[in-house]
Amino acid sequence: MLQPWNKNGLTVAERLQAEGISRRGFLKFCATTASMMALSPSMVPAIARALENAKRPSVIWLSFQECTGCTESLTRSHSPNLETLILEQVSLDYHHTLQVASGEAAEEAREAAMKENNGRYLVVVDGSIPVDNGGVYSTIAGITNLEMLRETAEGAAAIIAVGTCAAFGGIGYAKPNPTGAMPVSAIISDKPVINVSGCPPIPTVISGVLAHFLTFDKLPEVDDLGRPITFFGQSIHDRCYRRPFYDRGLFAESFDDEGAKKGWCLYRLGCKGPATYNACATTKWNEGTSFPIEAGHPCLGCSEPDFWDMGGFYQPLSTPTGDVTRTLVYGVVAGALIGAAAGSMARTRKIKAQKEHYKVTTDDLEESS
Repeated sequence: MLQPWNKNGLTVAERLQAEGISRRGFLKFCATTASMMALSPSMVPAIARALENAKRPSVIWLSFQECTGCTESLTRSHSPNLETLILEQVSLDYHHTLQVASGEAAEEAREAAMKENNGRYLVVVDGSIPVDNGGVYSTIAGITNLEMLRETAEGAAAIIAVGTCAAFGGIGYAKPNPTGAMPVSAIISDKPVINVSGCPPIPTVISGVLAHFLTFDKLPEVDDLGRPITFFGQSIHDRCYRRPFYDRGLFAESFDDEGAKKGWCLYRLGCKGPATYNACATTKWNEGTSFPIEAGHPCLGCSEPDFWDMGGFYQPLSTPTGDVTRTLVYGVVAGALIGAAAGSMARTRKIKAQKEHYKVTTDDLEESS
């Protein structure tokens, strides 16, 4: 059974030493953390000092309307690595999938962690929260997800919404949304909430947010959708290795044509890279091996709001008027204009959707209380 961190009161440095991690290995970890969070190398000593003296924070992980893909993503990390190191430095006191305890013992663990770490623990949520009909569509130990979220969030220092379902509602929120699924930010307004979207999210992004909180005792700077700018500050299109083909007007027209075999741009096959903000193209997956576009599949835009309802996955964001020639000069100009227009239109749509669709009326929440 998972135990609250303050049973032993170890600092991160003491925990590392107990795990047999050398000082050199620890400093390498700090350097990796600084690089990952786009911080100057001069910040490495500060990160080391902060982590050495930090107590391991209690983490309560709540899984609601979800598929366990976010947890699967996090556990598919190689070892030793950043994810493993940082997860050893937090006390995961409650997690349905990973904890040994079940039933009453599991709920006792959650309640004990909340009581013993009141005001200091982190809540990680994956999955959307159903609010219709009092939230009866998803319950845990006889408690609705809505009730459990409110109860657990009350004494939290901050909340991390992991995955697109928790961040933006995800597939549960997709039309016709029969359960009245909502994201965390539509329900919790009195606590800091950071969105780590993706279906599933990148493990390094999750651990990077935790590392930032451990180092600076606050969540990182976020974009207009509540996502850490370090990882979501640029579009996948801007970081994509296929971007030069886009700029030259070289597109695959089908998944098995010559363009696809030569690695040309997948825009016309529905790639949502120009309107999708994430670190997939740089951080990648499976020890930095690859990401969907590199494997020959267009980006589906899974880290954006309403990606299930934004149209066909294999339909392009827009259709350029006229033929895009394959000359470099014209291709660069046309590519830049088309990409900017498509990205701007999609981003405007998603911000509007975020503001309009995630409004939970007072009546809705009172009825579900």
